[in-house]
Amino acid sequence: MKITTETSLRHFEFWSGAADRVKILTWEQLDTIESILEDLYPDGMDETALNDLFWFDEDTIAEWLGYDSFDEIAEDEREEGA
Repeated sequence: MKITTETSLRHFEFWSGAADRVKILTWEQLDTIESILEDLYPDGMDETALNDLFWFDEDTIAEWLGYDSFDEIAEDEREEGA
């Protein structure tokens, strides 16, 4: 049986490495990514594909947010938290 739900990235329960990456992002950054994903995937995407995007394509996520790499996002987060 296939069950489809609609949720925001703010409330999606990421797992494994994706969960660690999402912890670094702000709500505003997640909203930006969500907007991009809605344009790229108008019919939505399944949970595993979404989780894998955040886990394995972190540099794509970074580019969408205006960074060269996800490491730059993490560095910005460390600097702001210091």
